[in-house]
Amino acid sequence: MQECRNKNRMIIEADLAPVVGDRFQPTGFADLGAAIYERPDGTRMLLVESAQSVANRLEKVIIDDDGVNIRPELEGLPYVRSKLTGASEAVTSSLIEPHRLNSPFIIGNKEFEKRLKEEMEYKKGANLDWRRVARVLMRYDPNSLVHGVFFSNLEDGRVRLARLLTGFIEAEDIKEAYSGGVKNNSIDPSGKIRLADSQIKAGVYSNIPYHRVEYVARSIRAYFNLDLSMLRSYALPPEGYDLITALSLYKVAKFLEDDLRLRTMCDLKVLGKRMVSAQEVAFPSSDEVLAQLRPVIDACRDKGLFAKPPVTDLTVATKMEKEEKEGPAPEEEQ
Repeated sequence: MQECRNKNRMIIEADLAPVVGDRFQPTGFADLGAAIYERPDGTRMLLVESAQSVANRLEKVIIDDDGVNIRPELEGLPYVRSKLTGASEAVTSSLIEPHRLNSPFIIGNKEFEKRLKEEMEYKKGANLDWRRVARVLMRYDPNSLVHGVFFSNLEDGRVRLARLLTGFIEAEDIKEAYSGGVKNNSIDPSGKIRLADSQIKAGVYSNIPYHRVEYVARSIRAYFNLDLSMLRSYALPPEGYDLITALSLYKVAKFLEDDLRLRTMCDLKVLGKRMVSAQEVAFPSSDEVLAQLRPVIDACRDKGLFAKPPVTDLTVATKMEKEEKEGPAPEEEQ
């Protein structure tokens, strides 16, 4: 961390390759498929994993096996946990909710919403103190600082902080690798034998051939950018700055070590990793980062930067929304 303290960005790169063979499957987008583009020099490029997807995966690496709480090695790091009542009895948390603290299952607790507004000194028609906002997010959920948050469900929706840590994976000089297969129906290849109550629609019963497109590439590289300039603008205490930096590094290290099976046919391995913004120094392992992170978590707690207790437990009532019945179709004009 010290090598980048005076830098505006902490840039991390990791060279990747398929674990087996050469082919890999990129992320796909609705109505687009694979995201292929060309550099100005004509090199064909491919987005293997988007910034949104990598953000989800970076969040996932610190979640415990129960799917809600934080991993034991990071105990003491603040987050908000919500117990739903009424239509649902699920338990969720700001660690797994798509919009973190802005989740309706969290900000929907009126007492917690009031607490946030009071601590942020949030007033309609008045300027926001962004440094105060950052300290409040630090208190309840530092991950909302790392990955950004847009409080669209809080008053007039002015509290919006961009993510500090951004990552994506690209492949260079790509070519398509075409293949295919067939889904066989061993009972009736024609697909005429179907369920009597017709719960499952036609089109899935018969033998169904399909094609697929995978890719090969000259190189695959993961990029991570931690915006230290924006982090410094929040004017957090030194312990807070070190916490966000170490937590971000830990997420990247764990992702590269443990979470690179992105899809069925996209299982990757790390060939090499480096911190470009720090004179190409070697990137530390997750255990090495954790050794720095644990004392920082304790220091932030001792300085009163975290909520007490660090896990804020809420209860949020839910109901089942009734489906609206469609009215009769309008008559056509004669």
